Amino acid sequence: MDLNLVVLFGRLAAVPELRVFESGVRLLRFLVTVRSDAPRSRVDVVPVTLWDPPDHLESLPSGSRVWISGAVQRRFWDGNEGRRSRLEVVASQVTPREAALCTDDTTVGTLPNP
Repeated sequence: MDLNLVVLFGRLAAVPELRVFESGVRLLRFLVTVRSDAPRSRVDVVPVTLWDPPDHLESLPSGSRVWISGAVQRRFWDGNEGRRSRLEVVASQVTPREAALCTDDTTVGTLPNP
């Protein structure tokens, strides 16, 4: 059995972009930066897509810390240079850090700054 599961904790690189389709379906796209110190210091920028997001996620400012869980997906399209593709995370859940330890809409604490 295979498993496609991604969990990220990072910062929004820019304000999320919301698209609303004629059908009423909403799509939120954003970039998350994830820092790593091992084996060497680097910052990865990961594109994330969330379908039908809750309203409060649309207004998160750049730099906000977020937890993301979802799956990796490769998108394909035809561009000027031929067939193109990119990996992205299709999120099933996005939680702002301040709300990461909530139960039944009641905040019971916050996570420490890493």
